[in-house]
Amino acid sequence: MRCEQGQDLPPHVLIMPYPSLGHLNPMLNLAHLFCLSDFHVTFIISDFNHRRLLEHTTVLDAFARYPGFEFRALPDGLPDDHPRAGERTMEIIFSIEKVTVPLFKKMMVHENFLGGAARRRVTCLVTDAMSFAPEFAREHQLPLILFQTGSAAYSWSHFCFPQLLQAQEIPFRGEMDELVKSVSGMEGFLRRRDLPSHYRVDDVNDPILQGVIERLTVKEANIFNTCEDLEGPIVAEILKHVPRIFSIGPIHEQIKSRLTEKKADVSIIKANLWAEDQSCIEWLDAQPPKSVIYVSFGSITLMTREQVLEFWHGLLNSSQRFLWVIRPDSIIGNEGNDQVLEELMESSKEKGLLVEWAPQEKVLNHPAVGGFLTHSGWNSTLESITTGTPMICWPYFADQTINSRLVSEVWKIGLDIKDTCDRLIIENAVRDLMEVRKEEFLKKAKNMAKLVKKSVSKGGSSYTNMDDLLQFIKSLII
Repeated sequence: MRCEQGQDLPPHVLIMPYPSLGHLNPMLNLAHLFCLSDFHVTFIISDFNHRRLLEHTTVLDAFARYPGFEFRALPDGLPDDHPRAGERTMEIIFSIEKVTVPLFKKMMVHENFLGGAARRRVTCLVTDAMSFAPEFAREHQLPLILFQTGSAAYSWSHFCFPQLLQAQEIPFRGEMDELVKSVSGMEGFLRRRDLPSHYRVDDVNDPILQGVIERLTVKEANIFNTCEDLEGPIVAEILKHVPRIFSIGPIHEQIKSRLTEKKADVSIIKANLWAEDQSCIEWLDAQPPKSVIYVSFGSITLMTREQVLEFWHGLLNSSQRFLWVIRPDSIIGNEGNDQVLEELMESSKEKGLLVEWAPQEKVLNHPAVGGFLTHSGWNSTLESITTGTPMICWPYFADQTINSRLVSEVWKIGLDIKDTCDRLIIENAVRDLMEVRKEEFLKKAKNMAKLVKKSVSKGGSSYTNMDDLLQFIKSLII
């Protein structure tokens, strides 16, 4: 491999994620994998997230060990006080297209696609939800790889959009529990209410729905953060429409496997936009084995005070110990929220602990934790699977509604309580997971964890697919 200047240089991968934590972390994991293979990586990050990383993590220091890695921060066009959460996350997309994309294009052209004496011109662009990317890549003859940061089932539901339209299964009419017949491979378990949340529109020309379909059905090379044991049949369906798929997940376990192989520090590089409260680990240390249900609804979910109170009553009435993450910005409406949280914390002392943010993977790996009440984001779902932790799923939006159905009906390692927020339902679900069917769920979750970890070990399907991805990128060098 020789560049224009005649120097031997490795491939140079340009990574540009959608600027939210659920996209940022898997893309940082992918960058880490490329760095482990001595690739050069330029990582485009929003200046807002870059500042937050400087405050709350050691990500920048961790990547300093790789001289071929570089962050480039660009504005996302939103004011610092924008919530970047809930339904308003969609505003980020429009702001990026208006502000970030023009700056990105200017940077790429003026810096000759970020080449130079020490690194070659960009070999390929890896992105996730950027609508400008396919046209930009074609215009500049730049190979494009789409990283699907959600589940394969989520992506496949978008590929099947024309079939859903033709069969008049969208927009929804009638019973939400009716099975969907037009998403092949999932006819036996997928209900209308399990389709991604943006399908819940009265008009199929809804701009948000159309925007998501456009962004997530690029028919070029695709990376999936999944494995054959989780979604093999669905990936096989997608392969009928996409020339190349690299299923390399769970990506955070793939990194651990490769670091162990190199006899290196196995701690992965992970972003946090809030400070982790380590006191929760000390609290867990004092609890009996498998006695605590961990509760976290991720980095974007918003809840009303009424919903928070329903969960609180459900948890207390279940008589189970709980560790509950409640972000400071997660309750809709600012008035009186601090008082609500103080009252919850005071009233929960006997059975539970409330924190603003927690080291999630460390929590899920803790011997005291026996279950996870989750929003069913794909990263959280994979972390729960790899730690052998059964789940109760209360999805918020996007891919979470379909992920929760996989958990309950395909893998059978948890319960799905979507579209409800009732203290009695919550109480019964927690009792079922943590007491009534505890051994059944733990056994299934433990078996699934073994299969998934095997896939990222040498000789496993995800490990082999990662090697294939590295070779594919090397083949793109001109």
